[in-house]
Amino acid sequence: MLSEQQIATMLALQEKMNAKVNPQWLQAGYAYLRAAMVESVEAIEHHGWKWWKAQTKDIAQLQMELVDIWHFALSDCIIKYNGDISASATALANDLSQPSDNLQFDGQTYHWQQQSLLENLELMAGLCAAKRFSVPLFMHIATQCELSAEELYRQYVGKNVLNFFRQDHGYKEGTYKKLWQEREDNEHLVEVLNQLDMNSESYSDDVYEGLRLRYPA
Repeated sequence: MLSEQQIATMLALQEKMNAKVNPQWLQAGYAYLRAAMVESVEAIEHHGWKWWKAQTKDIAQLQMELVDIWHFALSDCIIKYNGDISASATALANDLSQPSDNLQFDGQTYHWQQQSLLENLELMAGLCAAKRFSVPLFMHIATQCELSAEELYRQYVGKNVLNFFRQDHGYKEGTYKKLWQEREDNEHLVEVLNQLDMNSESYSDDVYEGLRLRYPA
């Protein structure tokens, strides 16, 4: 299970990224749960659902979609708590700590722990369309996609910090070097993540510093 400190770290990173895109993002009216709904439908495509053709479930792509959905869910939560990261973290931690295996939606009770991954992706898409998000359901879907809470945290922080690092080193201007010692920055990121303690309060800063030390001058 994600710790409140890990949740707070992700929320702070999300707020920072959103503010970089638009300093007034809290008042901009962006439809984050609509974006999460679209990503949920894309996840259904990566799962495969078409009975008229052969399809293979793509776990790696499913995990990537879930990380993207989590970005949008965190943004929506921050808005609900008027930009208060601490209150948002407490609310999400409380959601995760509540034992639950079902939810009410559209007059029906859904026992999501008894449902297939495809059924749960459909349920998540429907909830997002109705401007709702269930954190316990999301975490169960992550488990069904072989994505542990720890790996969700690693992938989320890694993706965000690398995006910040790229922006800070000329990505927008076209001067960023994506190859470091003849290897892509993503490969270096994986090595940096493997060397660090994800339970550290300075984890995101440590990741950034690890990238900085490897970046070619």
